[in-house]
Amino acid sequence: MDLLALSDFNLVARHGGFGKAARLTGRPKATLSRRVSELEAALDLRLFERGARALKLTEEGRALYERTAILLAAIDETAASLAASGAEPRGRLRLSAPLLFAQTAMGRIAAGFQARHPQVQLEVTTEDRPVDMVEEGYDLVIRVNPDPDESLVGRILMHDRLVVVAAADIAFPGDGSPVRSVVRRLEDRRDWRLRRKAKPVIIATEPVLALSSLVMVRDAVRAGTGVARLPISLVTKDLEAGRLVLWGEVEGSDIALWALYPTRRLLSARVSAFLDYLKQAFPKGTPDELAAFIDG
Repeated sequence: MDLLALSDFNLVARHGGFGKAARLTGRPKATLSRRVSELEAALDLRLFERGARALKLTEEGRALYERTAILLAAIDETAASLAASGAEPRGRLRLSAPLLFAQTAMGRIAAGFQARHPQVQLEVTTEDRPVDMVEEGYDLVIRVNPDPDESLVGRILMHDRLVVVAAADIAFPGDGSPVRSVVRRLEDRRDWRLRRKAKPVIIATEPVLALSSLVMVRDAVRAGTGVARLPISLVTKDLEAGRLVLWGEVEGSDIALWALYPTRRLLSARVSAFLDYLKQAFPKGTPDELAAFIDG
């Protein structure tokens, strides 16, 4: 099979058309069309349905794209790793991180990494949604409790857990009455299960405020609006300073923060260097290490 033709087929499939692939890559449109036609002839398969206004992968074309995109990326990464062997990491590194981690820690991590590896152009975007690393061109993603994905591998950076906290002047409800709560999304009144002084406890809550950022949720709880479930790393300094009090730990709330990358035999020097830097930043992987990055 002609690898150049296969590579051009992947470009067209990834970008959804010959014209867009040509504009984004600088390759002549006629060359891309010819290469794909040659590949179809060699395989005796139609890979695209060519309409008047749209280009769509056939079932066989989609299967070929899904099975070869990672393989071609692995070839590129292998070549880049061999070329950069023993050299200072360089080039562009695209990273996706969840909102809370980006807000609390990524700025200092990115600055420290850039100072250590000035020839790497680091680009960090904030995404809480699962991104398609191959399709969207990411080299590395950081995710919370990700679903299993056979196309990705990685390592756990750290563990965290959820706790229920409140301002010091809000009393714990001893009579079972509902307490005002601050949440990510407005929900029906519901119960929270937690462990308080090593004993299981259920408290009823009444959501009164919904905020999309956990940093905003924490600030609203500081202001006395209500109670909230928050990562212990985010409120450690508030608990130590007495700005907030701990009501208990949410049952079954273990959190694992993962660094993930596509399944490949060799990693690029850029990704390896960033993973090493994260390991140095969080050597034990404890909530206290992340809390150290968070401003009081």
